Amino acid sequence: MVYFFTNFDVENTLLGLFFMRISLIALKTTRHTDTQSILTAFSRERGRVSFAIPAGRGREAARTRALTMPLGLVECETEIRPGREILPMRQARPIAVNAGIHANPLKQMVAMFVAEVLALTLSVGVPDERVFDFVTEAATRLENADERGTANFPVCFLYRLGEILGIEPDISTYNKGKLLDMRDGRWRTSAPIHGECLSSSASEAAALLARMTFDNMEAFRFRRGERAEITDAILHYYSIHIAPLGSLKTLDILRSML
Repeated sequence: MVYFFTNFDVENTLLGLFFMRISLIALKTTRHTDTQSILTAFSRERGRVSFAIPAGRGREAARTRALTMPLGLVECETEIRPGREILPMRQARPIAVNAGIHANPLKQMVAMFVAEVLALTLSVGVPDERVFDFVTEAATRLENADERGTANFPVCFLYRLGEILGIEPDISTYNKGKLLDMRDGRWRTSAPIHGECLSSSASEAAALLARMTFDNMEAFRFRRGERAEITDAILHYYSIHIAPLGSLKTLDILRSML
């Protein structure tokens, strides 16, 4: 096979510039200037990345905002240049349209919460196809969830994401009455010296979560207070093992709606 290169191609190759198509999950948008915002996203090809996108009231800005709502699934073209941390976004189009998420206030809030967690826990420049595929499926499951499934979605998502990231508790160590050691993710017969463990009842509830999947999450019946306690415990577990999550902006609003 013969390849033909133009002077433009050769020059860009020498400069380290190349173009690629990227599939991404939108996480959060931050206003940068009157005409530009910065989108934080997780891509299949390059892990967590940042894009410059149009801001303001123009047609293109409105279209881009609609595409890049939290958990929006988008494909676009960009150019990679050495030393450039913020990428340009061109020819963006939806991979899937999950309009039901943003038409439902509760689902929209859940999506914002999940996206904020992902923005804080996923590493810059570290691609992970398993994470990308998991979040892509999760967005579709949230789109189609009923009321109770939507309420339980954050708990299910956090537990299953921990499994993908390799920090889930070792359920093989569980027996009734044991306590979950939050630092090493194992159930123990007595509280560890460091004190980072759940109570007996909370440890039993944590073991129950190992059975929760996107297929059966609507079958779990939690009271509002129980759901809040479980969510707080999982976020604390994440804070110990991955990144601090004590200052999530969406958490209090989510609690008020679930």
